[in-house]
Amino acid sequence: MHQEGERQMILVIGATGNVGGAVLAQLIEAGQKVRVLVRDPAKLGELGGKVEVVKGDLTKPETLDAAFAGVDKVFVVFAGDDLATLAGNAMDAAKKAGVKHIVMLSSSTVVEPYATLLGQWHIEAEAKIKASGLAWTILQPGAFASNTLHWVGSIKSQGVVFQPTGDGKSAPIDPHDIAAVAVKVLTSPGHEGKSYVLTGPEALSAAEEVAKIGAVLGRPLRFVDVPEAAAREGMVKAGLPEVFIRAVLEAHAMVKAGHGARITQTVEEILGRKARTFDDWLKSHGKAFQ
Repeated sequence: MHQEGERQMILVIGATGNVGGAVLAQLIEAGQKVRVLVRDPAKLGELGGKVEVVKGDLTKPETLDAAFAGVDKVFVVFAGDDLATLAGNAMDAAKKAGVKHIVMLSSSTVVEPYATLLGQWHIEAEAKIKASGLAWTILQPGAFASNTLHWVGSIKSQGVVFQPTGDGKSAPIDPHDIAAVAVKVLTSPGHEGKSYVLTGPEALSAAEEVAKIGAVLGRPLRFVDVPEAAAREGMVKAGLPEVFIRAVLEAHAMVKAGHGARITQTVEEILGRKARTFDDWLKSHGKAFQ
């Protein structure tokens, strides 16, 4: 058993992403012992100099042993369309290394009655984590506030956002809040065997989000509810793989059908403070749209 106050080694997988990067920064700030598994160490930037960095890849099990050796807890984000295989590889390495606790970033799509590819991928990955025999906690966030950064191009060039979500609402969560919950779960007891659905504090339609971005920029922006076919065409032109186009369009359809607006109080319950609003997120990220 670890003595109270003894620092445990925490491995972060997915540290070059929105949430993983914030988890890494907050763990460093909290004075935790951190190691990072990353395919391209250069992408870590200055944070890479503050932690142990191991080059490796969840798709290549033979690269994982060095990353997991001596690790107590793991925060993991899986990316791609074969999350179950990645989860299986991670769990094999974790068990071999004697890891105590896995914290996985999943998606609220797994608890929606509306079936999606994204939901299915995460359900399969969660099943691998739960079958591992290790202590686990699963974080299931809904829409990220940062997803609106996909609009930067059309906002800058045309002052317009095109998206097939109609009047459907989501409750955008600041990735910083997801990371804060992850850090709390990694560094305090009592979260084992729990799944947490995480959302922002308010439900907003895309048109409402666009209006808020316009207010920050000081100019009017337009939201256009485009047909799904037009959205698909744009993603094909952008070179996105078909499987991801399908996943994105399903997520949009879920929101349009009214299934994205659930609000939970979980962030506040775990952190003891209010969840950040979309306006709060814009205060620190609005510059990106200028």
